[in-house]
Amino acid sequence: MPDGGASSIPSLGRKGRGAVTNPPVRYETTRTEMWDDGWGTLAAEFAELPPLPTELIREKAKSALTFNESPDLGFDRSLNPYRGCEHGCIYCYARPAHAYVGMSPGLDFETRLMFKPDLPELLEKELSKPGYEARPVALGANTDPYQPVERTLGITRRVLEVLERFGHPVTIVTKSAGVLRDLDILSRMAARNLVHVCLSVTTLDLKLARVMEPRAASPLKRLEAVSVLARAGIPTGVLAAPMIPGLNDAELERILEMSVRAGATRAGYVLLRLPLEIRGMFEAWLAEHHPERASRVLSLVRETRGGQLYDSRFGRRQTGTGPYAELLAQRFRLALRRFGIDGRGGMSRGLDCSQFRPPETVPRQLALL
Repeated sequence: MPDGGASSIPSLGRKGRGAVTNPPVRYETTRTEMWDDGWGTLAAEFAELPPLPTELIREKAKSALTFNESPDLGFDRSLNPYRGCEHGCIYCYARPAHAYVGMSPGLDFETRLMFKPDLPELLEKELSKPGYEARPVALGANTDPYQPVERTLGITRRVLEVLERFGHPVTIVTKSAGVLRDLDILSRMAARNLVHVCLSVTTLDLKLARVMEPRAASPLKRLEAVSVLARAGIPTGVLAAPMIPGLNDAELERILEMSVRAGATRAGYVLLRLPLEIRGMFEAWLAEHHPERASRVLSLVRETRGGQLYDSRFGRRQTGTGPYAELLAQRFRLALRRFGIDGRGGMSRGLDCSQFRPPETVPRQLALL
């Protein structure tokens, strides 16, 4: 009888989905694992898996704004209309957060999405509280505010309507050309210096993009979106992230060059981050889609993370350490000078907070007759 075991476990990858595994929830006290009995039964069962549909789950949010004190971030508050992201980017640092709601950071993260229909109303209440001080808010800091379901749910647009009405500055990061749907609101806010938009461009290789971020807009569509936003007078930047050593980092200069041509005025980059479950998921993805590069990529990642696959320390987790990471940072600085693009500070720098005014929706006292 052939030897069975975990090495015989087939891939869970589906067409149009990024993850090839669905790791258990780390907070569960019990878990189940597949095990091949040696007769190829699992291989036969998983040979042709059906497509995974997207499941939408309504979430009743307790609050709209999430505050942080991280020195690595250029903002102290954020808004997230969705948990999980249908784009399916294998490297997404937000995947582990799905475990907080009892779901896997793997395929669950990109197929079981939670949405917050009452987020705009909650936001309006929180912005109206006495003593609230406006600072730029990051829209979609955790998952993309313009992922495909936004086309029908429209929560992000309603949030922008609230922010515009209150004169509240906002920054947006997205991989979607769907941001152009809200060009009317963004143009008006840009005229008041209240918004900055950033498109994340990970690669210009269409084949790599299809397997690495399967349901995100194509790289060319993102660059086209940069061009449209820039022509509309909306300050627009590009985030070359994540840079994956040995896989897409050679494209850094080309991404910045094409972004400047499209009209981007600011740029940034982030080195690949592999916290918690993402480490094993990324290794499995590499083994399936890029087996010839897997060992080299992982070796270079360890070189930038002190011998480990991840270093969570503030000040290092975004850019890494060691010669390879330093070389990448130097290449980025040289490219900024070469293409004449700004790489200083966060997206919120320069936005106007002085226009914040809560609308007077309820009279503070009855008018005298």
